[in-house]
Amino acid sequence: MVTFEQLTQKCNDAIAHLKLEYSKLQSGRASASLVESIMVDNYGVKTPLKGIANISIPEAKQILIQPWDRDSLVAVEKAIKDSNLGLNPQNDGVVIRINLPPMTEERRRELSKLSHTYAEDAKIAVRNARHEAINSYKASEKAKEISEDELHAKEKKCRKRSTISTKKSKK
Repeated sequence: MVTFEQLTQKCNDAIAHLKLEYSKLQSGRASASLVESIMVDNYGVKTPLKGIANISIPEAKQILIQPWDRDSLVAVEKAIKDSNLGLNPQNDGVVIRINLPPMTEERRRELSKLSHTYAEDAKIAVRNARHEAINSYKASEKAKEISEDELHAKEKKCRKRSTISTKKSKK
């Protein structure tokens, strides 16, 4: 039987994943999270960029990447180009600079669609976790492990916990 704690954990994982995906969106302002998870082939081992380089933001529209080992500059540059983020790294032999282009209306629409897709995926993950829990409770009730009243109470608790609100809470 799926416990309420397992349901809560799955919902929290879905929301955490949504936040991670949102942080990776290129919103016109430079952010280290945009490139830190890019996998770089470093001496035959795939390593996240944040594990082999310092990533800093010297200006609002620029990302500066300084690998700890200069021999990995070319590999970092290649990984950024291959990442399909639409970024153009500039290698000066010591550091890699990435200048972010200004946002266009087309890119804004694309980001809006992408963010809606991410949100819908998170909602689906939460909905699936809720259905799994409720089905587990129904199976327990059918096997006479819990009463019908307990089933309804657990279903209500699941529905209340797994509701994703898109409204901002006022504090």
